[in-house]
Amino acid sequence: MLSYRHSFHAGNHADVLKHTVQSLIIESLKEKEKPFLYLDTHAGAGRYLLNSEQAERTGEYLEGIARVWDYPDLPEAMAPYINVVRQLNTNGNLRYYPGSPLIARELLRQQDSLQLTELHPSDYPLLRTEFSKDERARVARGDGYQQLKAKLPPVSRRALVLIDPPYEIKTDYQAVVDGIAEGYKRFATGVYALWYPVVLRQQIKRMIHALEETGIRRILQIELAVRPDNSHRGMTASGMIVINPPWKLEAQMAEILPWLHGKLVPEGTGHTALNWIVPE
Repeated sequence: MLSYRHSFHAGNHADVLKHTVQSLIIESLKEKEKPFLYLDTHAGAGRYLLNSEQAERTGEYLEGIARVWDYPDLPEAMAPYINVVRQLNTNGNLRYYPGSPLIARELLRQQDSLQLTELHPSDYPLLRTEFSKDERARVARGDGYQQLKAKLPPVSRRALVLIDPPYEIKTDYQAVVDGIAEGYKRFATGVYALWYPVVLRQQIKRMIHALEETGIRRILQIELAVRPDNSHRGMTASGMIVINPPWKLEAQMAEILPWLHGKLVPEGTGHTALNWIVPE
């Protein structure tokens, strides 16, 4: 199934949370001089036009990045991420939104590298073109989970692995767990960041239980809900599950989450969560 296109959802509240966490991890990895690999299993198109027919049809970015990108009292730790958004929109109009590969490209150093994978026949050419002049990047069309076998462990023995599937089918919730277990078996010291949508809470509970069953330790959960859980169609919340998180990520998100919730959900519905699924 390849019907999902992120262009309909780019810049929504889930992207803001995901890319905040992604940028914080990258900035932490950069504190050491040694290079690292950024591996993106479901990379998408790279950048998104927010006045496209797809984005305008849903308008999700209006309740996401549009509410925070030019806010004056931005938490300091969010600056690297928001600065990438601002660099794409230098005239003050919010027209473009960077996907996770583009955020990584702008934040990584010359000695770091990117491995990007995308399967969708429309998004892959856009991603390949976007990175055609970046010597640090390798772009592949294929199954992102296979990259967890093929590219790990990296030569540098340092990596951020971002796993962000579309969850088009129910088996995706188990596939991400199997993928992480496979990658962790090869490379137990890497940072793994898994994004998930909350459509039915029971699916997330089963996924978390399956993660616990792997025996992997140091698993941190970060969640932002814009509406209470319900049984109706549609995403009410999203989260990031981070394995081997940088030591200061928990404290950073403890500060950022309430701020984000206040700006993205001014009506005050939903919730935030920050807890260890499995501690040390």
